[in-house]
Amino acid sequence: MRSWAKLAALAWVAASSAHADEPIKPGVDYHSFANVSEFRVKHVLLDLDVSFKTRTLNGHADLTVLRENPNARVLVLDSRDLDIRSVSLVGKDGSTTPLTFKFGDEQKYRGRPLNIDMPEAPPTPAATTGKRFAAPESVIRIDYSSQPQASGLQWLTPAQTNGKKLPYLFSQNESVHARSWIPLQDSPQVRATYDATIRVPKGLVAVMSAAHGPVSKPDANGLVAYRFEMREAIPSYLIAIAVGDIKFHAISPRTGVYAEPGVIDAAAAEFSDLERMVATCESLFGPYRWGRYDILILPPSAPFGGMENPRLSFITPTVIAGDKSLVSLIAHELAHSWSGNLVTNATWRDFWLNEGFTVYLERRIVEQLYGARRERMEDVLGVQSLRSELADADPPHQQLAVDLRKDDPDDGVTDIAYEKGKAFLSFLENRFGRDPMQAFLRSYFDHFAFQSIYTEQFLDYLRANLLTKKPGAVTEAQIQEWVYGPGIPADAVLPSDEVFAPVDAARKSWLDGKLSTASLPARDWSTQEWLQFLNNLPANLPRDRAAELDKTFALSKSRNAEIAMSWFVVAIRADYDPAYADLQHYLLTIGRRKLVRPLYEELMKTPRGAALARATYTQARPGYHPITATAIDLIVQPNKN
Repeated sequence: MRSWAKLAALAWVAASSAHADEPIKPGVDYHSFANVSEFRVKHVLLDLDVSFKTRTLNGHADLTVLRENPNARVLVLDSRDLDIRSVSLVGKDGSTTPLTFKFGDEQKYRGRPLNIDMPEAPPTPAATTGKRFAAPESVIRIDYSSQPQASGLQWLTPAQTNGKKLPYLFSQNESVHARSWIPLQDSPQVRATYDATIRVPKGLVAVMSAAHGPVSKPDANGLVAYRFEMREAIPSYLIAIAVGDIKFHAISPRTGVYAEPGVIDAAAAEFSDLERMVATCESLFGPYRWGRYDILILPPSAPFGGMENPRLSFITPTVIAGDKSLVSLIAHELAHSWSGNLVTNATWRDFWLNEGFTVYLERRIVEQLYGARRERMEDVLGVQSLRSELADADPPHQQLAVDLRKDDPDDGVTDIAYEKGKAFLSFLENRFGRDPMQAFLRSYFDHFAFQSIYTEQFLDYLRANLLTKKPGAVTEAQIQEWVYGPGIPADAVLPSDEVFAPVDAARKSWLDGKLSTASLPARDWSTQEWLQFLNNLPANLPRDRAAELDKTFALSKSRNAEIAMSWFVVAIRADYDPAYADLQHYLLTIGRRKLVRPLYEELMKTPRGAALARATYTQARPGYHPITATAIDLIVQPNKN
């Protein structure tokens, strides 16, 4: 039954989503074909061979399917660019019976529905006695191969890896890319357990977002079988695989780092606080429920900073700065073990439930481990990024519960979900107090553990379990504005930028000519202070001033990927030629979308920069993950003059 608050929320959504044809239905996944009200996948068994020669995964997936509707006769799965050879029903004795299947029409962002004709549901005692239908399970085997262009997989040549000797494969399923290498119900509201047998060429190692099982000896074809088991039910976007020259370094009995041999020592040193992070998060938000917490350092082409795959977060090497200044990203991915993996957004409209909560948890971890000043600096930088994002977004896309029905759900990965979501929780903390807010979040994670929920379900829980603790502290109108309104509400509790006052004063004195470049106190600045300085330089900074900065601090050669990105934006705007060789090297060796996209955008603003962007991108694109390449294609438009 809908509460009056849900009705109000629906009315607000309908009024504010001017680009939609009709009101959105909360809880409906518009990016999936899956008919989850009729059939629901409960378990996935993968049996796949990894072929670097053909850049494909070959084998079968056995889906354990629960029939929710006794009259349902067609199972609809999500797929994209899959070569389906056969579909069959697996009997209890292991025998198989062929089933008829066909693909539906291709749709933008969604791929093609795979429609499988299911046998009629057998009569059950519950059905014959008139009692509630007892849903029977079926096991459906799909023999298939992925294709080289699978959007959820990146195949790297040896030259594209750190070691330069062996190839590498890794997956990136979020948001809707699991369907490009597994036929399944690719919706975050469907949670399933999984088992996998992955065969890889001898000399390579396979890892997955699951518990590791036994490893076989090489077979007659030189393939080694790795086995995995995930007993906790997870959404499809959290199934993950990587194959390469991978080593392991233990941090504690339950944490460790996987990486290529040339990276493993630096990674282990950079992330030596893993166990402390897990223990800190447990003390704040309840027990860690996934067994182990390991991280895998990917090659530089990784499209995102990190991916929170349970038990094994995938991490970009761009956070290895040598001084732990960027490890808040690890805190973020770990925090997803509660907000995102344990309690998941049911649809991509509800993405803020994953990311806004996780940023809030991340900052609490940073504060506990690295101090309040570090946490405040990251908060200020986060709000600056949010304001920049809001300036480029139309009002409907500034909502937390954003209507993405006509959009690629990857476009919802913005700081509006992250930083505005975090600001909403900070607003609630300000009104109710930190301890009550922490107690509320612990109860929220316990109540919805291993479930996928949508925005209105969270809001109902919020009203019943926090707002009632202090009546009148937060009004319904304020809740509506935060979740369904554009921009940053006037009652937001934003961080003070006084933490950066010395940096801002130094920048002003330098720009006014009162402080020489050599006298800038920057050699003792943290990463966050450097970002504050660079990100707030005027867009028309003269070329000679940019040259002074580079000659004094060697910014073009910075090993800190975040500082380098901000510096290269300054250099491009100043048309500072000496930085361009290093800029090209940066764009050719880093594939993280967050870092390369602003540089291409800045280059494309002038004819000279556009020529450099196109020439560089022609070389860089083969090494970018499909997610990054799709974003940069729209910026560079390489086929246009």
